[in-house]
Amino acid sequence: MGNSALKSHLETSQKTGVFQLTGKGLQEFPEELQRLTNNLRTVDLSGNKIEVLPAAIGNFLQLKSLTLNSNRLTTIPSEIGKLKKLETLSLNGNGIQQLPPTLGLLKALRTLSLAGNKISEFPSGLGSLRQLDLLDLSRNKIQNVPAEVSELQAIEINLNQNQISVLSAEVSRCPRLKVLRLEENCLELSTIPLSILTDSQVSLFSVEGNLFEVKKLRDLDGYDKYMERFTATKKKFI
Repeated sequence: MGNSALKSHLETSQKTGVFQLTGKGLQEFPEELQRLTNNLRTVDLSGNKIEVLPAAIGNFLQLKSLTLNSNRLTTIPSEIGKLKKLETLSLNGNGIQQLPPTLGLLKALRTLSLAGNKISEFPSGLGSLRQLDLLDLSRNKIQNVPAEVSELQAIEINLNQNQISVLSAEVSRCPRLKVLRLEENCLELSTIPLSILTDSQVSLFSVEGNLFEVKKLRDLDGYDKYMERFTATKKKFI
């Protein structure tokens, strides 16, 4: 892509606070963006070939939304934790294997989307994200949802298309969790914690494509209780 095109994008971004350059074959994060650290609120560089998110990302202190879907990232720099105003971080379709502990410093974060990466362990340290509404970890390689999940404040957790065979009963203690998606995993009926049905806030529990027939859920203790929540939520939207 020519320098003149990048220049015109930069000029527009200076006025709007939005820098969007998708599907242009960029191989690195544009260094020229450094000039706009004070007024950029939104950056979208999806569909490029960027391999490294530079440490300088920590200088974009006004950033509210950072989207780098479908690139070639394998890591996230720890400096990401400096983005105290960041509300949306979307890194779907990369090669990320683990998250830096500093991610837990993003106190304003509402959406964390990491679908289609190479994450094999459920991320720890996200319980400090008090504003988090959506955590999307679908299409990864996670096998186990540990007890620490209970600390999450998310309203929706999407774990579709992983390799999960162990689901901690502590998930039922997530204080705000309404939607739990576990489609196409490796769960047996006997590994479904009954407390999700009886004692949680979950009103949409999606488990199609596991190692049991979904209709067998109806035989479990507490299914009626879950259905009451499911129906009540449905009525709200009708």
